This record gives sequence, C-alpha cells and structure tokens, in this order.
Amino acid sequence: MKILVPFAAGGVADITARVLSQRMSEAMGQQVIVENRPSAGGIVASEAVAKAEPDGHTLLFITNGNAVSASLFKSLPYDTVNDFAPVSTVGFFDLVLVVDSGSKIGSVRELIASARANPSKLNIGTINIGSTQNLAAELFKSMAGIDAQVVPFKATPAVVTALKGNDVQAAFEILAPVLAQIRGGALKPLAVTSEKRFSGLPEVPTVAESGVPGYQASSWNGIAAPARTPKGVIDRLNREVNAAAAAPEVRKRLQDLGVEARAGTPAALGALLASEIAKWHAVIERAKIEKQ
Repeated sequence: MKILVPFAAGGVADITARVLSQRMSEAMGQQVIVENRPSAGGIVASEAVAKAEPDGHTLLFITNGNAVSASLFKSLPYDTVNDFAPVSTVGFFDLVLVVDSGSKIGSVRELIASARANPSKLNIGTINIGSTQNLAAELFKSMAGIDAQVVPFKATPAVVTALKGNDVQAAFEILAPVLAQIRGGALKPLAVTSEKRFSGLPEVPTVAESGVPGYQASSWNGIAAPARTPKGVIDRLNREVNAAAAAPEVRKRLQDLGVEARAGTPAALGALLASEIAKWHAVIERAKIEKQ
C-alpha cells in the first residue's frame, strides 16, 4: 500500500503521513509506503491516484491545497470532488499571525488600527500566491476591512527575513516552521487562525477572539482513495486511519509539529472538502488572483 504525498520530503504534511503510515503498517501487518510527488497545486500526486486501480492500494494524502487548486487552476486533469473517495481526515494545523519581536504592535486590534491609520502602508508577508498562508492573509484583509498589501515570497525563511528587515510588518505562516522562533522570542505571535487556541501556545488568542469575529483559516490533511474503491475497502481504511490517529504516540508526535491529530468519517472529509472549495473560491475571486 502506498500513500502519495503532494509535497517534498521533510515538511509538515510529509512527516504527518510518515508518522501515520508507520503506525498503520504495524497495525495492519503490511508495509504502507509514503511516496513524495511534489508539484504545483498537488496535481501530479492527485492525478496519479485519480487514475489508479480502485483497490485501496494507492491512496492520496489529500489537503486543503486540493480545495484551493479547484479554483486556482483553469483546468485540472481530474475532478477534485468526484474522482476521489474520501477516507478520513488525519490532522488539522494552525496558521499564526506574527510580527517581529521588536515590533511595537502587540495585538491584532493594534495591527488593524495601525493599518487603518496608515492606508496602503501595511505589508503582510506570506509564501507564494495561492498558498493557504497567502489566502489566509487575503481573507484577513477583507474581513478586517483594511487597506494592506499581501506580499508573497518563495519560502518561509524569506518571509522571516522580510519581517526582521521591516519590509513586511506582519506575516501569516503555518505554525510548525516558526514555532521555534516564537518560543525563542525572535517572533511575536499576535493570534492563531483556527477556531480555538493552539494547546502548545495557550496564551495566544485566535484572530476571531481578537476583533475579527468569524475569521477562521486552518490547514488540514486526510486520506482519499480513487473514486470507485469498494465501500468495504473504504470502511477498513477508515478504521485503520482512525486507530492510528488516536494512538498516543502519534498524537504526541504530531502535536510537537503543531498538528492536532483528528480522524473522522468519510462523509465528514467529503463535507470538509466541499466547504473548503467554496470558501477559498470566494477568497480567490475577491482578491482577483489570476488563475494558473
């Protein structure tokens, strides 16, 4: 059995998939291999799974990137909803809104006030256009009603460098890559973007708590199979993913990455995917992001 991950080795998604697959291998008594197929929008891995035999042996590590790609690309070689059979969610991970440790801004409300007092002067750093971080910043801009520039960079280190040099005054990033710098005092977290506070940083409020009610943006991943996979196979895979995600050592390992292990039903993953496609479609349209 293999799980195709649409990202390079070493990232949060890759490590999550490997922790999960190791536990599943032990429980099922068969090898579960992680195969990295990185590409723009996760298209290469997704197409391979969409066209694979529906026997439960080739699975996709599906993510919110799949939901974004449905609206970000002019066309895809598969149907994001109809060509996959949802199995289960695996993990949810927060994004964080940060400023440099030397910044005078100490809260989301202060950031919004500064942006309103100085229209077009606030620069918000993120990684590339169309990423969850980039769209989370665009969503924040529109929901907070501020006139600010969202500035994309190629990778997290470049975003942090821009923060340190005051080229950007705030940034949205997934928690895992910046957690050490937050805990070390190099970056100051203003808020997390999820519905509830991150247990690893309980003193940091959510954006919704901080003056932007209803704001929520999180990254997530799960397991999906080719569309015509028999229900019995899906049910077995669902049981195995749920058991692996509930294992204490898996939960601990993922929490250290800033990931909340949370499995569920196939229907719940299907509903999540559909709602995320609609949500990010609206953000992409509002931000006038050009389709690729």
